[in-house]
Amino acid sequence: MKFYATCKLGLESLVTRQLHDLDIEVVETADARVAFSGGVETMVKALLWLRTAERVLLVVEEFDAETFDELFEKTKAVRWKQYLKPESFIHVTGKSAKSTLFSVSDCQSIVKKAMIESLKAGYRTQVIPEGGDEIIVEVGILRNHVSLCLDCCGAGLSRRGYRTYNVAAPLSETLGAGIVMLSRFRPDNTLIDPMCGSGTMPIEAAMIAQNIAPGLSRSFAAESWWFFDQGVWARERQNAADARTNQKIDVRGFDLDERSIDLCKKHAKKAGVFCDWRVQNIKDFSVSEPSGIIVCNPPYGERLMEKDDAKTLYRLMRRVFSPYPGWSVNVFSGMREFETIYGQRADKRRKLTNGGMPCTLYQYFGVRDV
Repeated sequence: MKFYATCKLGLESLVTRQLHDLDIEVVETADARVAFSGGVETMVKALLWLRTAERVLLVVEEFDAETFDELFEKTKAVRWKQYLKPESFIHVTGKSAKSTLFSVSDCQSIVKKAMIESLKAGYRTQVIPEGGDEIIVEVGILRNHVSLCLDCCGAGLSRRGYRTYNVAAPLSETLGAGIVMLSRFRPDNTLIDPMCGSGTMPIEAAMIAQNIAPGLSRSFAAESWWFFDQGVWARERQNAADARTNQKIDVRGFDLDERSIDLCKKHAKKAGVFCDWRVQNIKDFSVSEPSGIIVCNPPYGERLMEKDDAKTLYRLMRRVFSPYPGWSVNVFSGMREFETIYGQRADKRRKLTNGGMPCTLYQYFGVRDV
């Protein structure tokens, strides 16, 4: 079977690396998605363990189509009876880019009609009641190439299950994990987020350090699929639970807002990790360790804080971080002139997105053996 792991632009290499670490065969890497192959066990492993993917999709069929008639007939020709019962509730999602068939709503409607006609023929019935379990089908069209997939996830993979309360403009769990991984964090590193908000990056770092599967505490749409061996889920969940380590960690999260720190403590407890949380203003930042990793997602002057205030904050960050040259600094920002305001060119830049907004991870490497 073929699967797609979708992800945010810029995180494809991390998804590929994670699949390799799981001994999963990677077929192809493209913009915002990585194709891989395997059986049911492979799918379950990917769902439980991928930290930076947004979704896992099972590819049912792929073909080219430039007209609605082509889309209908080729979708109808698929043996949907292999995947759906007559009573399955069909929910079609869609996306289209650089294609003749650009109306997503029309494509969704046509695909669903074609599927129902296929099921009528397959089950030799005139009625498809659709009163049973929901099956999510994604129709994706890129340059007139159509992919019909079953959504294995339901809720996206960023929904780990630990973040039940939010602050304004929170960072998604998948993106937070990606930033932590790009910072070159290792379990024996000290990591600090001095503006941690709802605690996403420290919690993701702690989960990485202790090898906690990010999908262990949630359910997935594929768990209700009747055509797969359900015993695989129990085995892989147990394997994931057994893989957790008791690695001693030093992960800290600071924030000016007392309410945010209270939320961080609740989220960390639900995630099953322990971090050092403190109410602290960024201007009071200090460390005693010679080296470590700083990660932060400060306001960009868009959704939070006025732009001039954000610029003042960036200058303050440079002043409070610069006395610690042994520490690497990783700042995620959507402000294009960040480096000019911060007063230092980054050693490395990684183009990413956040909620559809172009952003960059600015990385300043620490000086070794300071």
